[in-house]
Amino acid sequence: MHFDFAIVGAGYAGSVLAERLASQSGKKVLLIDKRPHIGGNAYDYYNEAGILIHLYGPHIFHTNSPDVFAYLSQFTEWRPYEHRVLASVDGKLLPIPINLDTVNKLYGYNFTSEELEEYFKSVGEPVEKIRTSEDVVVSQVGRDLYEKFFRGYTRKQWGLDPSELDKMVTSRIPTRTNRDDRYFTDQYQYMPLHGYTKMFEKMLDHPNIHLMLSTDFREVKETLSYDQLIYTGPVDEYFDHCFGKLPYRSLRFEHKTVDTEQYQPVAVVNYPNDNAYTRITEYKHLTGQEHPKTSITFEYPQSEGDPYYPIPKPENAELYQRYKQLAEQQANVHFVGRLGTYRYYNMDQVVAQALTLYKKLIGAESLEDVVGTKEKELAK
Repeated sequence: MHFDFAIVGAGYAGSVLAERLASQSGKKVLLIDKRPHIGGNAYDYYNEAGILIHLYGPHIFHTNSPDVFAYLSQFTEWRPYEHRVLASVDGKLLPIPINLDTVNKLYGYNFTSEELEEYFKSVGEPVEKIRTSEDVVVSQVGRDLYEKFFRGYTRKQWGLDPSELDKMVTSRIPTRTNRDDRYFTDQYQYMPLHGYTKMFEKMLDHPNIHLMLSTDFREVKETLSYDQLIYTGPVDEYFDHCFGKLPYRSLRFEHKTVDTEQYQPVAVVNYPNDNAYTRITEYKHLTGQEHPKTSITFEYPQSEGDPYYPIPKPENAELYQRYKQLAEQQANVHFVGRLGTYRYYNMDQVVAQALTLYKKLIGAESLEDVVGTKEKELAK
């Protein structure tokens, strides 16, 4: 059978493009994934206890893009959810990102917002040119908060000291002088009401989309017939690692069900210091599910395994540029998504990137043309 598009990877990037090409452009699409399920890392399912969990760790949807929210709203209803994270530091559970309550509870102070600003100025260490993740935090909140909240967590997460990592890693986490304890401040903060997998199922429920799961593209590519290829897998793998492997961090997840209704006060508790795991997630906070038991996940970063996070170091960026030049020379092959473009994207950013590629493929003027004005109205 001949397809207009073969798409490798049924996560956000591949699924969004498959849906748009099939439903809006009438294209015949073959969607391939080596895993036995759709949804990529956002895949969720009901475990043996009947609790909805995320197989690959917590996925929290948030965006400031009306286009992205309008697009996904076609495939799911939403549950309002504002993410809050606590960090286990010095025997206390304290809000992260660091805010007024974090500092007051940690040190026993009674600062106002203005006094906290002055405190940060007094403990922050001047850094002439901010290059690394350590520079970002130490210049903002000083050495002690850096050691307690960031250094240990970052070393576990990345296998590198923050002084070796690009500034982008910790600059994603703001520091606040008020009591706002939300992890994100985006305009749209929701969870899919029936889970991510149900959303992906609706997205891919189209007669023009043919799914091939548990299939490695490299093993079947010679037998396939298609006009254009969209590749969301690792870009270095596509080119047989001809310039060497792009470095990634991976994760190991340990899922447990506990015979108690609630395990911890929020969905995610970070463990920046002595434990081997970086965080524990309790899913019922995310989903709103009621159940006499609860399911939790311990997260252990590791160097081997599925690629999750591109490691942000200058030499890795340079290596990616070589692959990018090669990718741009491929006729009728498009690279998209976290792995295809070696970037740490949030879910909404991957959706936007996929919609942007679709816009380019069909020659549309704007993302609004790609999403549709009716959907935009729904998002208001």
